Amino acid sequence: MLFTPMKIGSCEIKNRVVMAPMLMGMGQFNGNTTEKMMDYYEERAKGGTGLIILEITRVNDRTGAGAFAQPAASSDGNVPGLAELAQRLHRHGAKFFVQLHHPGRQNVGLLVGTVPLSAKAEDLTKGIYGKLLYKVTPVVAHPMLENNIVPSAVAPSKCDPAYFSGGRIRALRKSEIKQLENDFINAAVRVKRAGCDGVELHASHGYLIQQFFSPVTNQRTDEYGGSLENRMRFITNIINGIRRECGKNFPIIVRLTVDECYSYIGQPGKGYNLEEGVKIAKALEALGVDAIDVSSAGYDTFNYWLEPVTFEPGWRKYMAKAVKDAVSIPVIAANLIRSPEQAEQQLQEGTQDFVSLGRPHIADPYWAKKAENGETIRRCICCLNCIESMQNNAYVGGHGECAVNPFVGNEGREIVKTGRGRKVVVCGAGAAGLTAAYVLALRGFDVTVLEKSEKLGGQLNLASAPPHKDKIGWLIDDLTALCKENGVEILTSTPATKEKVASYNPYAVFCAMGSKPFVPVFGGEYRYEDIITFEDVLTGRVKLENKKVAVIGSGMTGLETAEYLNECGCKTLVIEMADSIAPGTWMQHTDDILPKLYSKGTKIKTGEKLTEIYSDKIITRSTKINCENVYNVDNVVLALGSKSDTSLSEELKNAGFKTVDIGDNAKVGRIANATKTAYKAATELI
Repeated sequence: MLFTPMKIGSCEIKNRVVMAPMLMGMGQFNGNTTEKMMDYYEERAKGGTGLIILEITRVNDRTGAGAFAQPAASSDGNVPGLAELAQRLHRHGAKFFVQLHHPGRQNVGLLVGTVPLSAKAEDLTKGIYGKLLYKVTPVVAHPMLENNIVPSAVAPSKCDPAYFSGGRIRALRKSEIKQLENDFINAAVRVKRAGCDGVELHASHGYLIQQFFSPVTNQRTDEYGGSLENRMRFITNIINGIRRECGKNFPIIVRLTVDECYSYIGQPGKGYNLEEGVKIAKALEALGVDAIDVSSAGYDTFNYWLEPVTFEPGWRKYMAKAVKDAVSIPVIAANLIRSPEQAEQQLQEGTQDFVSLGRPHIADPYWAKKAENGETIRRCICCLNCIESMQNNAYVGGHGECAVNPFVGNEGREIVKTGRGRKVVVCGAGAAGLTAAYVLALRGFDVTVLEKSEKLGGQLNLASAPPHKDKIGWLIDDLTALCKENGVEILTSTPATKEKVASYNPYAVFCAMGSKPFVPVFGGEYRYEDIITFEDVLTGRVKLENKKVAVIGSGMTGLETAEYLNECGCKTLVIEMADSIAPGTWMQHTDDILPKLYSKGTKIKTGEKLTEIYSDKIITRSTKINCENVYNVDNVVLALGSKSDTSLSEELKNAGFKTVDIGDNAKVGRIANATKTAYKAATELI
């Protein structure tokens, strides 16, 4: 069924594969498209995707911007760019819908009222303004948000700010609501004029249309609040207006949160649940929409619409099935689908009519063609680097990236095949080594990978060891397959030594030996060589069962090590020197793991520095007040980070080899750092 056609309204889609809308931030201040954005989407059309839905596209410049560099349909000036993008996607047989969006209370505040000025200033200064803004924003943005020195975002009612977005919220005046209805309608008219195939109204993930649905954010007492019919009046007027202006044959999809998922975070009864979500879906069908794109949750319940690595594929397919059983129009859904087999199964069993793939399309733009041809797909591992990088890079003029696909944002950059069979040796078969080997092979180099272990993957094996982290291991399998398909020779149980490398007479050597756990010296009575690290635990070299264990360091490595030990029956105590848990960690990861740790009895102490280790206890010192704390424990596990292992690369450099350090060899980081540095070095090798 995955490769059979089906219609959404009057628009026939060549297969059931939909690219879900995902903000990547490749646009301009004025909402126009860029060459980079069009290259990014066209690559997915080339990859065989049936329907591509453009990322959140604003309809209102004053209160409705969701990001610095999102696309827009808020003015006639946006039409030519949308038209060119539509033409480029149509060239490859893909249909193209535009998702119309307003963030409501989930606007970060910095963008309220500033977008029109920024767009004009950028135009007048021919790009200089943007460069200055991106230098200033990182310095001023967070203090302004923390101190609420920003304009108020808007919502149906005055309410608390959404989790993660912050700021102040005011209620929309009725005249503003009417204007926003017209903004959505006028945006749809522009989308149609641009030659796009339809629109999707974003009534999900906690944005404005959903805010009208939800009792949490809509406590109005006029015709826009109270009963479900009244709470749906905003979208009803928008749909009727689009039908009036664009005609009955211009398809409308509604992306709908059918359950706000407050029950999943321990707040049952808050917001609306699946039962009311299905009622909304049925009412939308009665209004004449052409398809329902089923989703869930919002910013307050972030992990239940954009799942971290621990979530089971297909866990929320019951939501899509409930809607499909209640309506007769097509149902699209993104039920954390991660394989063609899962996609086909959910179509066959009647869960949905179209398979919506968001992050999988970032990870592999050729997902559809590869699925049809049985080729290796670079799978999304749910690491969330895409949204974290998009958020962080937005403040400095960058865009979203992908940890498993470093080609993102470089779609217009041709792989220059100038390798001419020259020999390159890659030392280490972790994420960096395998990525470099694959890209070098694409460029025509003759590549051999040397791996000292029997097992490929390097640090990825540690990352996939904690409970429910097995998706991380997919990257090892996928990179290995891609390497072998492109002629890379991989030798395991083969340590990379100077002599071994020299035997190949290589043109260049890529050093990707990774890193070693950082082990400082402490006071107390212990042998340095007996110190246990997270690596010892996660590799299974040291087995701790039913012990009282202090884990030192609350980064994700420390927290995941504690979770691993909990599964072994241990009672864990986590010590963190900083004032907060997992400083610098993307909030979705801590939101996911902390409840699991607390449910197992894990204690976490912040603002304490380990000073002494003994056979039966540890001593810490408070970083704020001059006092010591004593904790009785059986074992201590260090998770204080890692340091680069550069011994071989230094030896090779001294011997005159052309060496390139990548991944942790260059700088200790996460998977995205490994693949990004590997890609950059492999594409730049002359």
